[in-house]
Amino acid sequence: MFIFIYGPDNYRSQAKLREIIDYYIASGSNIPGEARYKKSHKSGVSLKTLDLKEEDFRSFKSEFVSASIFKEKKLLILKNAFSNKNFKEKFLNDYKDFIDLEDVILFYEEGDIPQNDSLFKLLKKYAKSQEFEILEGQKLKNWVKKEFDKYNADIEEGVIDKLIEYTGVNSWAMVNEIKKIVSYSGGTDIDREFRFKKRKKIKIKDIELLVKPEIDVDIFKTIDALAFKNKKQALWLVNKHLKKGDPPLYLLSMMIFQFRNLLIIKNLIEKNRPYYSILKLSKLHPFIVKKSYIQAKNFTFQELKKTYQKFLQADLAIKTGKIDPGTVLNVLVFET
Repeated sequence: MFIFIYGPDNYRSQAKLREIIDYYIASGSNIPGEARYKKSHKSGVSLKTLDLKEEDFRSFKSEFVSASIFKEKKLLILKNAFSNKNFKEKFLNDYKDFIDLEDVILFYEEGDIPQNDSLFKLLKKYAKSQEFEILEGQKLKNWVKKEFDKYNADIEEGVIDKLIEYTGVNSWAMVNEIKKIVSYSGGTDIDREFRFKKRKKIKIKDIELLVKPEIDVDIFKTIDALAFKNKKQALWLVNKHLKKGDPPLYLLSMMIFQFRNLLIIKNLIEKNRPYYSILKLSKLHPFIVKKSYIQAKNFTFQELKKTYQKFLQADLAIKTGKIDPGTVLNVLVFET
């Protein structure tokens, strides 16, 4: 049997990998999916992980020879199979030799995989597969809620939004912060699963106290105000950044980045590309596409092009010392 686990959210994919190992080997065995070793169990199942950055098809095939000798059922985890051209070629030729075995061959891949890849197509056809994309929107909120529920945490309204605002969509960072918040606010021993105590409500102020933002939240508020043509708000935020000591070139680089995205999206909109096509052709993160798609409606293509050129000229002028950075930022925001 083939199992295929893949996708860029490696926190959730590794959790699934551990779940499968526990299911096939022994419940609660705490065998790390990352380990490269072989271990036999009372169930008569042996576990082995092969990293195909280091191993080849010969190593893979030899595992089944040893299994037949000792009459063991095998759970074989293969990592980085897609980057090993030799393995892929030979496996694609010989996959029928393995497809009906009682042994479980689990392909584990982190990151994005081209869907036109021959091995990808084969596994999607014959394997039990699960993709772990980066969560966004309501799916992300639902997942965060479940993570809090693991610790019997009672959360104040707005806590999830604030946590996402501070950590972004990084699931590893999210889980680490949740553990920290839970430990701080209730005294629950988070290392002992299913031994939760009744706890006080987690509040927004707990997030603000304990979680360090991965990004400067205000810069995105500034860019949004600019993109929605809210000049008053944008000017106030720009000057707030400057008073705080944020580098003007950093602020300008963020503006250039966003207006470049707006130009890309607006160009595709004017070519009457459907939204799903824009997602693919722009090669931008879906979250950026979603926001930029809405913001692009506030400008004509020529307005965006003119503004983008002004930003580039200002960037050069600041770098060559021809103009005061603070002044030029205020002028740019006022004229946008």
